[in-house]
Order: sequence, then C-alpha cells, then structure tokens
Amino acid sequence: MAFTIRQLQFFVAVSEEGTVSGAARALSISQSSVTEAVKSLEADLGVELFLRRSRSLEITHVGHQFLRHAQKILADVSDARLLFEADPKSKTGKLSLGVTSLVAGYVLSEILSRFRRAYPQVEVSAIEDNGEYLEHLLIGGELDVAVLVTSSLHNRGALQVETLEVSPYRLWLPMGHELAGKEAISIEDVAAEPLIMLSVDEIEESTSALLSSLGTRPNVAFRTRSVEAVRSLVATGAGVALLPNLVYRPWSLEGDRIEIRDVSGDLPAVQVGLAWRRGAPLSDISRDFIRTAQTSLSFK
Repeated sequence: MAFTIRQLQFFVAVSEEGTVSGAARALSISQSSVTEAVKSLEADLGVELFLRRSRSLEITHVGHQFLRHAQKILADVSDARLLFEADPKSKTGKLSLGVTSLVAGYVLSEILSRFRRAYPQVEVSAIEDNGEYLEHLLIGGELDVAVLVTSSLHNRGALQVETLEVSPYRLWLPMGHELAGKEAISIEDVAAEPLIMLSVDEIEESTSALLSSLGTRPNVAFRTRSVEAVRSLVATGAGVALLPNLVYRPWSLEGDRIEIRDVSGDLPAVQVGLAWRRGAPLSDISRDFIRTAQTSLSFK
C-alpha cells in the first residue's frame, strides 16, 4: 500500500517533536493514531525510521534521509494549493523582509522558497540583523514583514505579531555521553557539564539566566554564533548544548551523531513568528507572504 500525505505529516511531526505524545499534541490527535501511522509507513517502506527508546523516539540515519523527501512532498502539496489562487504567478510588486540570524536558515529559507515559487515576479529583498534593529525598521516603515524570535520583542505594543512555532529547549549530547543513559536529566546535571554556547538572538541570555538561577555560573567551554560549529563541537565531545529544538539536526557536517534529550524542570521555549507594524495597512504582497508562512508551518 502506498503511503499517504497524512502518514508523512505524522512522521514529520514525530521527527521534530521526538516523542509520539509530543507529535500528538502538536497535531491535536490521539497518540494511537500517530503510532499506527508511523508503523504503517515503516512497513510500507520496509525500513526502520526510528529507534524506540524508553522515553523517546530517535530518528535513524535512513529516517533522516527520508525526512528530507517527506518535507519536500508536503511542501509541494502546499504549493499546489496556491495554484487555485487567481493567477498568483502574474502578481508583481516588491516585498522587504527582515530576519534574525537564528531563524534565517531554519524558518525563512523554507517560507521564502515556497513564496518565490508561487509569486516568481515579486521582487523580494531581505536583510539579516538583530531583532531590536529589525523592530526599529518595521516601526519606521522600512520593512514590510520580519521573521524573527517573537518571544523577546522590545516594542510589542507597536507591532502586530503572529507566532508560527514554539520550540522548547533540549539538551544536545555527543554519542555515548553518560547523561544519555539517565532516566531523567536535571538542569543541575547540565550545569556540571562544559557548555557550548550559541551567542545569537536570546539564546545566550536565556541559557545563562536558567543556569544562574541555580546559584552557579555557566561553565562555558566555547562561544560561537554558528549552529554548525555547535553541532561539530558537541559531536566531538567538547561539551553539551542547550538549544531550541527547531535548530536540532542529528548529524554534524563531519557525519558524527548528536543525541538529544529532554531536561526536567521549567525550561524556556523560543517563539518564532512574523511581525509587522501595528495599524499600518498591509499590501497584497505582504498578505500573500504571511499566508504562505502560515501554510508552510501548518504541516509541522
């Protein structure tokens, strides 16, 4: 039996959430429906997409390869929906976007790819900068829309905000790390480890505040603005990392495996979404971009 779009949606959700229960909550369906869909998909493909752990599911190397195909299929389905608009490919105009560095490669790239396919004659320009400066540009009318971390806005009252994704922090570990075998990992366990710190957006501030609440300074082994550098450093055992789930990938560029685990306690979450100037009329092109962004995240 051929796999279905629904099975692909469930598979992608489990891949991103790491648990059946998390995927079920994200999709607002029962856990049994998710479990059955994943098992049927594995049976149809004849491969094991996940390794079953006591508290989570870990995507296999084959599963990670199939994930890229599943995401592309779902993106193509989304694009097909746009074909029913009144000749979107004939629309012309300009769109000025802002984006923060954390979300540029993990959120904007996918949205922008779909938007450009749907509206090829729209001229798009984008600027990457810190969130506070992008807010200034939005309020001043120099940007139409920004894609950024919405949980750390400075001028929320002046902006219309729509959160597209809420991404909890999780612990990144090198393969075989002793914490990976623990039934439950506490924030105190994390505080005792050398930390690879990502210094973009609100990440360093949130992580430092969390660990400082224990009465100890973070044991920072390395600071970097590159997520790929974090992946490589964690994978080779230089330290561990606390990062939002949206930037997690199970393999470093060198092909080394990175494990991910939940941490017990009240950890922060990063909210990613759209912002535009409150009260200002939106152009049709801006509305099209916002709708594309909403549609692209509906499969997650």
